[in-house]
Amino acid sequence: MESIRKGLRSGAVEKDTYGRLTCTECDAELTTKNDPDKIGKVRKCPECGSEWKDVG
Repeated sequence: MESIRKGLRSGAVEKDTYGRLTCTECDAELTTKNDPDKIGKVRKCPECGSEWKDVG
């Protein structure tokens, strides 16, 4: 699992003008999983299941 910043640089994730993140493979908007025991969030594509860390 890589970070969202690395995903944006590699082209696996795109950000639109409103700040929404989408998976470039599936063209689906990413959902957020928030585990209260861990720092940060995990962004997940509902179509292909790819995950990215959102530390900030």
